[in-house]
Amino acid sequence: MDAETVTCRPGCAACCIAASITSPIPGMPNGKPADVACVQLNLDLTCRLFGQPERPRVCGSLKPSLEMCGTDRTHALAHLAELERLTRP
Repeated sequence: MDAETVTCRPGCAACCIAASITSPIPGMPNGKPADVACVQLNLDLTCRLFGQPERPRVCGSLKPSLEMCGTDRTHALAHLAELERLTRP
């Protein structure tokens, strides 16, 4: 499986939880710290801002990959947490 065939896993939302976002988000004007669910995350783990101009650029630029997403949500959360740790100022 290559990066082109990887799609977001339903019910995952690891990117919306594990990753920090430094730009403003509606409802989170100072961005979002790592390991905190975005306020725009629906109960079904979909994004209320998906496809909207208010969605932070970083969210749209993050593309699913086998390396990042792995075979399950646990892998995705752990991988993104490690990226956060490695890129922390």
